[in-house]
Amino acid sequence: MQKNELLRDLVLQPTETSPTQSSPSPISSWHDFPYIVIWEITRACSLACRHCRAEAIPNRHPLELSGSIALHLLNQVARAQPRIFILTGGDPMARPDLLNLVQAATERGLRVAISPSATPRWLRANLHDLRSAGVQAISLSLDGTSPHSHDSFRGLQGTWNRTWQSIHAAQNANLSLQINTTISRQNLHEIDKFPDILLQINPTTWSIFLLVPTGRAQSNDLISAQQTEDLFQKLATLSTQLPFNIKTTEGHHYRRILLQRNLAKPNSPGMLGLADGRGFVFISHTGEIYPSGFLPISAGNVRTHDLLDVYRNSPLFRDLRNPNLLKGKCGYCPFRSICGGSRSRAYALTGDYLAPEPLCSYQPPNTSITPTFLSN
Repeated sequence: MQKNELLRDLVLQPTETSPTQSSPSPISSWHDFPYIVIWEITRACSLACRHCRAEAIPNRHPLELSGSIALHLLNQVARAQPRIFILTGGDPMARPDLLNLVQAATERGLRVAISPSATPRWLRANLHDLRSAGVQAISLSLDGTSPHSHDSFRGLQGTWNRTWQSIHAAQNANLSLQINTTISRQNLHEIDKFPDILLQINPTTWSIFLLVPTGRAQSNDLISAQQTEDLFQKLATLSTQLPFNIKTTEGHHYRRILLQRNLAKPNSPGMLGLADGRGFVFISHTGEIYPSGFLPISAGNVRTHDLLDVYRNSPLFRDLRNPNLLKGKCGYCPFRSICGGSRSRAYALTGDYLAPEPLCSYQPPNTSITPTFLSN
């Protein structure tokens, strides 16, 4: 499941700066407040995606956050003042209280987006009601350029058709729409066909997710470091030709390529240095606080810990916000502050979240000096 994939980097236009927060610089250490908070409200889902991070299950977990505990969490998120609050899953529509959660989050001043799965439940959703309750954007996944390739990727026949129905429903409800595409060995050969399909949709953003081998995803599904470099060079060229934003998720070294080619937009969310635990925090369906849904190391639980305190002060999050702790070539790369590599992928493949990015072919000069245009 490509969520936050999340939307992890669901791109909306930046909101007004909170009175208690200063406007972030293009490269921010994000010590005080996260930019994005994602809550996995359930792991229940009827799909069987081959790369599902959550290893989704048919039924809801009995320890899902609900009732007063869910409201307690929303209060914590409101104190964290994220620019974007994303509800994801599993299939968020498996929660019968989804509309109430959206309303409660909106009442607390949160800017709400949803990352649904293209399930029959989602097709029955009233998107106008969700928009009235406060949903401002959704992201949908398109992982193939034909019904066969997309449905094979998603593990259920008919997902392609439901995805397109969902796209049209979101457009009719006037919701900002992001399209997510997970890239793996299975669909890399289709990359040149995606732009024509995306032009039919004209989303706000196309987010390309670089696979992390966690959950159901396997390391042999990964493309190579050189294939990743070639892909990112191609995306950089497309970014000058297509009418919508292009960004990457768990592919932070795309930012390096944009900078090298003088294509970076300094004020865009994609260039704010966001990464696992750095401007980003993920809450599991049972309340565990993770730096990312793809980095399954818990720093606390919202039932017993305060979200903002964990984000600011836990050793795990503090390590992830310190680029000087990175190891190997990531540690002396001049782009380490804006990139830093995928800490999730490093952990998945090496067991060390500070290890070098496995899918980066760039060899930085053997110096720790950071160019002035990238300095904090």
